Amino acid sequence: MIRRLLIFLFFFSYHFLYAQKFTELALTPPMGWNSWNCFECDVHEQLIREIADAMIASGMKDAGYEYIVIDDCWQVDRDKDGFIVADPQRFPSGIKALADYVHDKGLKFGLYSCAGQMTCAKRPGSRGHEFQDAIMYARWGVDYLKYDWCNTEGQTAQESYSLMRDALYATGRPVVFSLCEWGLNKPWEWAAGVGHLWRTTGDIRNNWDIPDAKEGKVWAGGVIINLDMQQGLEKYAGPGHWNDPDMLQVGNGVLTESENRAHFSLWCMLAAPLMAGNDLRTMTPAVRDLLTNREVIAVNQDSLGKQGYKIRDDGEFEIFYKLLSGRNLAICLFNRHDTEFKVTIDWKTLQIKETCRIRDLWKHEYCGDTGRNFTVTIPAHDVIMLKLEKAE
Repeated sequence: MIRRLLIFLFFFSYHFLYAQKFTELALTPPMGWNSWNCFECDVHEQLIREIADAMIASGMKDAGYEYIVIDDCWQVDRDKDGFIVADPQRFPSGIKALADYVHDKGLKFGLYSCAGQMTCAKRPGSRGHEFQDAIMYARWGVDYLKYDWCNTEGQTAQESYSLMRDALYATGRPVVFSLCEWGLNKPWEWAAGVGHLWRTTGDIRNNWDIPDAKEGKVWAGGVIINLDMQQGLEKYAGPGHWNDPDMLQVGNGVLTESENRAHFSLWCMLAAPLMAGNDLRTMTPAVRDLLTNREVIAVNQDSLGKQGYKIRDDGEFEIFYKLLSGRNLAICLFNRHDTEFKVTIDWKTLQIKETCRIRDLWKHEYCGDTGRNFTVTIPAHDVIMLKLEKAE
């Protein structure tokens, strides 16, 4: 096996001189499902098969979700030659068979690893085995890699992530590369040529607005904490390179219906990756309808690839703006108040001078035009999400 590895490395050495990521992937923000937010380490092959089935039965695949990603805890060891070994108790059929099952459903398959010697759950990380791991991922049919940043003492983020980028590219199998570096080293400034998306925060928590502190500074928390950390990052995002405020907590039982709607709407406005993290097998019709709202998803997946940003901040009331293709705009009116809030919008103050039709993307109906002021009452912790359609 060692001799075979050396042959692989020799064969791929030409590519190292021209190291790059796969450039034709993630031209819109990736959409899919990840196991961590709901199941953490309780992952196994039957669960993943059932989630793949549920993604199709629920209509999520038809709405654009395509990646099924197993997060930490699928791996337990390395073999005598250093190749990664999946947990034989939880994945008795092997990762290749599971990936084949997902692919047969018309979906794509993803895995997790870490740049350190151990993952965050103390499983074998990829440090020192980057090319071996990339070879195994290619053999198994992996389409997406989430790459974490635990246990990386003495490592440099840009070098570590670039090394795994090179390893993935050398195999020749296109893989979406998700950098889970938590924003500690400002990946938005250097990662566009390394990965297809990069975390801008620590792990999102299953709550509305409770912060997590690290070394005396807020580094992550609930939905609103991670949202606020996106301010000013919009210039770094675009087709093939996205800011990632972390996965969705929609449908995980803590957020209210209004908070779920606001969370999903704002992530769509941010052109954030839409990685569901709930149990697709048991979600309520309300959660399913929210996650499959095609008009809202279309804002996220707009081909222009512009990240939305805040254009008005009145403290507990904010307005987000996202430029869309076809000379259209998305506007999100966000009520952070703990009570409902009534507001009147004078479109001229938002520099919207042309008269546009107004489409409410949650009610699926037109509600006037920008030739007159717009008055609406927004429930607590909720949004009104609008599309302004310019005349042809």
